[in-house]
Amino acid sequence: MQLTLRSLALTLLGSFVAYSAAYTFERIDKNNSMLLIVDHQIGLFQLVRDFNPEEYRNNILAHAAMGQIFNLPTVLTSSAETGPNGPIPKEIVAMHPNAPYIKRQGEVNAWDSPEFRAAVKATGKKQVILAGIVTDVCTAFLAMSLVQEGYTVYANADASGTFNAQVAANANARMRDAGVHVISQFAVASDLMRDWRNTPGPVELLPMFDRYLTPLAFVVRGHAAAVQNGTIIPGESL
Repeated sequence: MQLTLRSLALTLLGSFVAYSAAYTFERIDKNNSMLLIVDHQIGLFQLVRDFNPEEYRNNILAHAAMGQIFNLPTVLTSSAETGPNGPIPKEIVAMHPNAPYIKRQGEVNAWDSPEFRAAVKATGKKQVILAGIVTDVCTAFLAMSLVQEGYTVYANADASGTFNAQVAANANARMRDAGVHVISQFAVASDLMRDWRNTPGPVELLPMFDRYLTPLAFVVRGHAAAVQNGTIIPGESL
């Protein structure tokens, strides 16, 4: 029994060492990335139940804004938008007036659309940041197709929504198993920026966070207020 447990421990340790040695942390490179806005449509928006509506609205607008701030080639796509799915919100379209806007008429997986595939390939970029509605279909099907095509894919979990948290968790697990990086919106923005001394940096990003990421917004506002007009009250100083 003792020998069996020792053999198992050595096997697990060997697997861990092999995995650690094989892993490469591929950073998001703003010069080699594109942004995809997938089926963020006003009708489909109503299917999203794993975020509250106000939070999710902010998340999809922030996803679009990152493309604008970092000057990423951006492709918009919608699915059957003249029906109940509806169009992409006008605020998102206004952020990217010159971006390709592929209005799919039937393809569930955007990668099945020749026009969409051509727009993605025309960017010349090999890293893809994407989000869509719903997570388990529009985000996951496209993300896995892109991995199969040789792209490195970062799925913005905050800007992908679906029917409930369990469906989202299953979809995210499926994508991770396929090699998709499922990460937060803040992680995407931070890796694109890399350093607070860079440009784009705080001058460009903090107004975006102030508009769309309330917890961080009030940390920054609190610091600014303290510096501009702050007084340490008795008992506060440590």
